[in-house]
Amino acid sequence: MIPHIHRRTFGSGARPVLAIHCSLAHSGAWRGLAQHMGDHLTLHAFDLPNHGKSGDWDGQGIMHDTATDMALSVLGDIGPDPIDLIGHSFGATVALRLAIEHADRVRSVAMYEPVYFAPAIADDPTFLPRYKQDTATFDAAIAAGNTEAAARAFNATWAEGPAWDDIPALTRQYMADRIHFVTHSAPFLVDDSAGLLGPRRFDAATMPALLIAGARSKMAAPVNNAIARRLPNATNITLPDVGHMGPITHPDAVAAVWLDLLGRT
Repeated sequence: MIPHIHRRTFGSGARPVLAIHCSLAHSGAWRGLAQHMGDHLTLHAFDLPNHGKSGDWDGQGIMHDTATDMALSVLGDIGPDPIDLIGHSFGATVALRLAIEHADRVRSVAMYEPVYFAPAIADDPTFLPRYKQDTATFDAAIAAGNTEAAARAFNATWAEGPAWDDIPALTRQYMADRIHFVTHSAPFLVDDSAGLLGPRRFDAATMPALLIAGARSKMAAPVNNAIARRLPNATNITLPDVGHMGPITHPDAVAAVWLDLLGRT
């Protein structure tokens, strides 16, 4: 069952966009990027399950399926199809899935560092051991039931900016309270629970696709490259001096390359 979906919009332009945020954030994360997109777009953003003011995943089935169903619900309310998509990290994996499974509803798809690791794992036998090494501290904290330590480790791997102890206490608690969302993401992100790596599944996504990585993100390039190899119409860009949180920390740089994609569609 789909939980309650909290939504917000940014801008008032005629061209609608569905925006899907990253893990441990909320829909407000798109505010900075929206401010750099001019006045011709309206960004329709929503809080993922267990995030912001949306309801919680009920623990039934695959969590990524619930997040995708929520995105489809919002997409259906935007209309008319096709709609442009943008996603960040986990949100970018939902955008990719929509582009493949509902290609007729998507005009373009922009993805900032989608954490869909399965294609990289399939292409490179060394990727999974390196990924497990990078997440060992996080995994140990989860196994010990220490959600604060797990959130600290997750933040150290994926975020840039203030040290953990310099982050406001309420924000640290927000992240710790939702950290199991990361482990519940693994069936899709690592094990490809939706079977997108099946024969010719990516071929359906013929719309213009943009993959963006930050040069400071060590795991982004192999994942973006593996996805780009499979998409029929992909542009793959790396932004210098930017990390995994680029849409939040460098919205101007992300907006510039995304506007180029929108101008071509």
